[in-house]
Amino acid sequence: MPAESLPPIAEALPALRSPAAPSPFIFRTTLSFEPLIAYWREREQATNAGVSLLARAIGEQVAEAAWCRGPLTDYTLLEHNCDLIETLMLAVFPPASFATDISGVVAPFQRRSFYSTRRFEEIMLNKERQIKQPLNIDMTAMEHQMALMAYHLVLHRVYGTKLPSLGTIIFTVPDYKIGLYRHYGVDFNSDFVTVKVVGEPIDLTTEQVDLLVHNRHRLELWQEMLPTENFELEGFNVLQLVDVTDQEILSELKYDLLERDVLQTPARFEQIQEKLRVLFAQPSLQLGIAAYDEKKRAFVDFGRKINHSFLTKQVQHQAADSSFRLIYERLLREREPLVIKNVDTADIPEDLRQQISSLGIRSAILALLPYGDDTVGLLELGSPDAGGLDEFDMDKVVQFVPLFAVAVKRNAEDLQTRVQAIMRATFTAIHPTMEWRFTDAARNLLTQLDAGNRTAEMEAIVFEDVYPLHGSCDIRSSSTVRNEAIQGDLIEHLTLANKVLKKASEYQHLPILDELKFYVTKNLKRLHDGMLSGDEANIYDSLKREVEPLFEYLAAHTPELRPVIMKYWSNIDPKLGILYKRRQDFETSVTTLNDAVSDYLDDEEEKAQLMYPHYFQRYKTDGVEFNIYIGGTLVENKPFDLVFLKNLRLWQLLTMVEITRRTAALRDTLPVPLDTTQLILIHGQSLSIRFRQDERQFDVDGAYNIRYEIIKKRIDKATILGTNERLTQPGMIALVYAQSREAVEYYEYIDYLQDRDLLEPGVEEVELEELQGVKGLLALRVRVKL
Repeated sequence: MPAESLPPIAEALPALRSPAAPSPFIFRTTLSFEPLIAYWREREQATNAGVSLLARAIGEQVAEAAWCRGPLTDYTLLEHNCDLIETLMLAVFPPASFATDISGVVAPFQRRSFYSTRRFEEIMLNKERQIKQPLNIDMTAMEHQMALMAYHLVLHRVYGTKLPSLGTIIFTVPDYKIGLYRHYGVDFNSDFVTVKVVGEPIDLTTEQVDLLVHNRHRLELWQEMLPTENFELEGFNVLQLVDVTDQEILSELKYDLLERDVLQTPARFEQIQEKLRVLFAQPSLQLGIAAYDEKKRAFVDFGRKINHSFLTKQVQHQAADSSFRLIYERLLREREPLVIKNVDTADIPEDLRQQISSLGIRSAILALLPYGDDTVGLLELGSPDAGGLDEFDMDKVVQFVPLFAVAVKRNAEDLQTRVQAIMRATFTAIHPTMEWRFTDAARNLLTQLDAGNRTAEMEAIVFEDVYPLHGSCDIRSSSTVRNEAIQGDLIEHLTLANKVLKKASEYQHLPILDELKFYVTKNLKRLHDGMLSGDEANIYDSLKREVEPLFEYLAAHTPELRPVIMKYWSNIDPKLGILYKRRQDFETSVTTLNDAVSDYLDDEEEKAQLMYPHYFQRYKTDGVEFNIYIGGTLVENKPFDLVFLKNLRLWQLLTMVEITRRTAALRDTLPVPLDTTQLILIHGQSLSIRFRQDERQFDVDGAYNIRYEIIKKRIDKATILGTNERLTQPGMIALVYAQSREAVEYYEYIDYLQDRDLLEPGVEEVELEELQGVKGLLALRVRVKL
């Protein structure tokens, strides 16, 4: 056969310098040409004279080449016998389509290709001719799929039962020519793979075969019933790829655009734009979407500061007779897409040409988004290349325009619902105790508006002569414990990385390993002495950029390092990408404490409301704090007496006792044992609170009352006068006050609770160190019986 009729060997079979080293696979597999030789032998007597002539010629070449018979374990033989391999492969690679097909050959269910078309090599192979890891499939999933395919082949060839296909495998791989990615459907052809039974054949009953058929995805069941050591696979697989990018992108767009809020965030919109860039094979394609308000007859944003359109932004600032506005009015009137193939030569007004060009756009497509008889928006596509978009691209555009129309319509409805929900939360989510006052204010405003006062404003909502109660349950030294957890995680993370680097030095002599070991060791020593600001971010950034990419290389090229690298990755949180053990335990402990305190406080607060209605608000930080306001002005048509205030103060003290006991009981059950401290601020005088329209919350009113807020924010760090001892201590309740008379009432409550055996005997009286802007504070401390 003339040599020029065969595919160029340089394209199909690059040099393979090292012996075959197949990747681990659950079955024993061997490269062999025997199934292919058998294929040609069967065609020596074919009725087609050309086929039979070629088959006999191949048979003669095979008879003279003993190397090609039986198992092939040395890939270098392939390099030295290229002509015969090319001739044999004519059964798989038709010469007429060799330049356009995307096909390659691998040993059974392995990843190393020894023969392929040029396009397969460009798309799927790395420098070692290993099949690249697809972007959309991890190694574990790929091996699982290949194992199932091999088992299904065993069931078909040995037991005569053929299963339906597992479905098309889609490989997503980067296209470095355009800087994007493409999707390829992969046909994993096993026609040239022979299944050999090793040892005594395993008999399967009809029921067992039926069980496997109906559990074709359960790999562990197949391994149990058909152990892999009983079978051997010989021959080769043919991988044939078909570009299915358009179908995949349109399918992905369908699912993406049906999700809620897909157009509400710039990040999600960027993902949609990237997929359209892949669809049109243009890395610089711009996507614009504008929502259209039929009532306003104008294009609108999707939400506050969210505008995905690059052209309608120009329209909003144009005069009514501008070219921009005229062209959009024409779109609305004619309802036909506008294709501008070349902005420089298009028949459009000069000012419009200049404005589009100023955006870096040289070709564009504008299409309305129809929803029934309505127009819900506008789709914009812009390319920096003249001719980058033309009439032929409309075939793609018409396929996804309905998807965008549904997304814009749905997002418009969702946005309206969210706006109404925000309005309800902002204007009507008022504490039930005070709702009557807001209702009165709204009625007063409506009365003024109905009377013709168009400048009327909502009146100030102030509640005077109310009594405040403040309490807090704080987690002791939470910042210190959090920092220690971060420090511990960093040390363990670096230690694990150091073990990998040290082990790698035994197999790889790379200068970078020594430099990275020095960096890791240096930081370990420094972390043992203490953690500085910025250490966490800097160390994790270095691990991500410098160390972990090297681990991927080492795992791929040095099998001896895989166990220690796998141990490293097994300790890393898959979502966060960092070692997150001690911090997770800390956060779990904080959350458990906060939830326990909050739930108990909420339950008790419901009971307290029955005593006398009052305003209550609670906050969660590293601990829980709460504010209460009680007074006659808060409640409509219900008299107030100071006995209700005393009752609520005793309730507050009782609640803090129980919180102290509950958190102490929880301490030893937490992943990180944490102590809590309890504090009550006593304020004997009434004050005023005002509803702040800008912040939509209540705050104290008046300069004198501001002092109460200042004290409330600073007493948690208070220390006892003449010492460095913190006022708040675990197992104790601290009661802070400014006037001696304010403590008298609480002595009675403390005496009562000591009599009930809830508090230990004795009361400690202390004076506090001066706080910033506050001095002369006193405090009582009592110990809770746990």
